[in-house]
This record gives sequence, C-alpha cells and structure tokens, in this order.
Amino acid sequence: MKKMLKGLGAALCVALPFIAQAHADAATASATGAADQTLVQRGAYLAQLGDCAACHTAPKGKPFAGGLPMNTPMGRIYVTNITPDARTGIGGYTQADFARALREGVARDGHNLYPAMPYPSYAKVDDDDVKALYAFFMHGVAPVQQANRESDIKWPLNMRWPLMFWNMAFLEKGAYRDKPGKDVAWNRGAYLVQGLGHCGSCHTPRGVAFQESALDESGSAFLSGALLDGWFASNLTGEHNTGLGRWSDEDLRTFLKTGANRHASAFGAMTSVINNSTQAMSDQDVAAVSTYLKSLPPVGGTGAAAYTYDPQATKVSLDRPANDAGARVYTAYCMHCHGVDGHGFAPMLAPLAGNPNVLAKDASSLINVTLNGTGDLVIDGVPSPFPMPGFAAVLDDQQIADVLSFVRAGWNNGAPAVGAAEVAKLRQSTQAGR
Repeated sequence: MKKMLKGLGAALCVALPFIAQAHADAATASATGAADQTLVQRGAYLAQLGDCAACHTAPKGKPFAGGLPMNTPMGRIYVTNITPDARTGIGGYTQADFARALREGVARDGHNLYPAMPYPSYAKVDDDDVKALYAFFMHGVAPVQQANRESDIKWPLNMRWPLMFWNMAFLEKGAYRDKPGKDVAWNRGAYLVQGLGHCGSCHTPRGVAFQESALDESGSAFLSGALLDGWFASNLTGEHNTGLGRWSDEDLRTFLKTGANRHASAFGAMTSVINNSTQAMSDQDVAAVSTYLKSLPPVGGTGAAAYTYDPQATKVSLDRPANDAGARVYTAYCMHCHGVDGHGFAPMLAPLAGNPNVLAKDASSLINVTLNGTGDLVIDGVPSPFPMPGFAAVLDDQQIADVLSFVRAGWNNGAPAVGAAEVAKLRQSTQAGR
C-alpha cells in the first residue's frame, strides 16, 4: 500500500506541472479568444462608422458581397465583394494587403482601385483601427462566393495603370495626426469626418480629375457642398443659409442619430448613411463629429442675406392658387404634409421654409426627390411613417418646375427658380433602367 501511494505521489509530482501548464494554456487561449472577439466587435463598429455596408451590399444582396452599381463621370462601375471568400472576395488578403487596399487603393494583385472607393479618406485611418477592421472582415463577416462584375467603362478609360499617376498627384499618405491646440473631442471628430466617415467624398466639390478639392479644413472648399450622382450633397460648413450656421449642436446630433430635425430631413444617399452608419455611433463620437463640424467657418452658399422667415406673400398665393401654377400644384400635392406655413411637421415631415436644401443654389436634390422620392429612414429597426413619395408618374416636367420654383421663392426662401429643362434632364438620367 505504501508503495502504491508512493508511486501515485511520484506520478502526481510528474503530472502536476503539465496539468498546471494545460490550465495556463487554456486560460491564455480563452483570454486570446476574448481579445480577438473584442477586436472583431470593434472592427464591426468601425465598419459602421465607415458605412461599408452601404456601398458593398447590393439591394436584396448578401452583406458585403458587392454588386452595387455606381455611376461615375467615366461610366458605371460595380462595387466589389469584400467578404472573406477566398476565390471571389478578400479571403486571401493578409493584413498588409488589406491595409494597402484600404489606404492606398491598390488591390492584392496590384491593380489600382477607382477612387470611387474613398481611399484618399481612409488613408487617414490609424494602424489600430485597420487591424480591427481586418479582424472583422476576416472573422465577423460570412464568406459569400459571388464573382465581381467588370465595369461598363469603355476602353481606353477603363485602364487602371493611369491611376498610379492620379495617386501620385492627389493621394496624401499617412494616418491622421492630432492638431495641436485642439481638444480631444475636436481631434476625434476631425479623425472621423476626414477618415472613416469620408464625408468629403460627397460633400466636397471635385476637380477636373475627379479629385476632392480639399481633404481637410485647411482647404476652403472642404465640405462646402457638391453635386454627385443626381444629388447635391449639402454644405456642412457654418454658412448661415445653406450650411449648418443656424443648427445648434443638439440639432446636428439629433440629425446624425435620427436623420431629421427641425431644419431638414435626410434623403437620397444620406438616408443610407443614417441607416447604416451614423445612428450606430456612440454618443461620444456623435458629439465629437458635431464639435468638429460646428467649428468649420462659413464657406460657399449663395451670398444672399441671412434667412428670416416671412410667410405673408406665400399665404396670399396659397389663398388664391388659381393665379399661380406652382401654388396650384403645391395645394394639391404638397400642402397636406408641408403645411401652409412651410414648417411641415418636423421632424417627421420636413419643413420647407428655411430648409438648407431648399435654399441651395443647385436644385438637383429637390428635383430628384420630387421625381423619385426617397428610401425609408429606419431608426432602431422602425421605418419612418412618412417617407417622401415620388411624383415622376404623376407630375410632368413643367408642373415639377412650377412647384419647386414656388417652394424656393416661398416663405422668403429667395432661391432661384427651376426650369422644366432641368427637370427633364434629371428625369432622364435617374429614370433610365427603372
């Protein structure tokens, strides 16, 4: 018996170090797994900040499998599959490959990406966030085998090698660096707006080579509004009439979280941004973005005097709509939602009096949304009860021009009239293929 106990004791002495090591290895593996999952979750949040789903997920398509058509000045391109499928997606990408594509616009096989992929903005994303994004796309996204579709751009414009020279001229490499003299919130906001948020991709005018005219607040054109794919992306500077000059910090934070406030409602491509991106932002990040945007000095606009509300002349026209073609259309189709006073029923139904989109010099967004309506804002899974319907099948070009001219002049808006030819042109470009 003593021999047996002695032998058992000896065996335990031999085994205990291995048992202890096994427990240590299991604990390490568990901690590593938790750390990896935390990284994946952080990457998922960053992918929302970058609104990756909006471009890389086609309507009724699988998440991040690509196929969404995008119009460019050279022709239509189709967004690529960024799921971790090894054959058709990015499953074979190393983290270095992923970082190069994200920040330099160069795919794993060496071909250049079109700058419709906002890599000039993503160039500012720091290494830690790139690592988290890579972890998400490799381990948090389901692989989908879906071949990428070639662009409709004709030769020779479809050649990619000239993009090397485009990058040499317009790509500014290097992650965002905090600006001295600015606080933590301002720098965080600047990082998000200029980088993952890639706000300048839509809201900054582009030059003759389709480059953004400015990539940060040091350029006077930055976020001053731009025409893109049939919509005019609003001025995000402090301009009083067409920008954010009359918006409070609370107004802006409310808009980013819900897509609507007392001044305006999101429509067009911005609907997707609200649905897929900004509503998911943490309160701290929303506040940071608002801090940064509200710091931008006024740029652009129409040069008109600061807007002040005056309903009198419009009320007279609406009292006698037979004398005004635009008033007749407004009374029949618009007044029940937007009101006699032009205030609508904000935030559910957008105001028209003093709305920055109404006051903008370029009326493309107003024409587009009147023709085609807009998608539902879906906040916390609940669709908006009153989305803007399209009137392309109901109103002709002259009627739409009349009513938009009435709205742009009404309630002291003082914006230029709209011509039937403008409506016809946008009707043709937006209705093609429907």
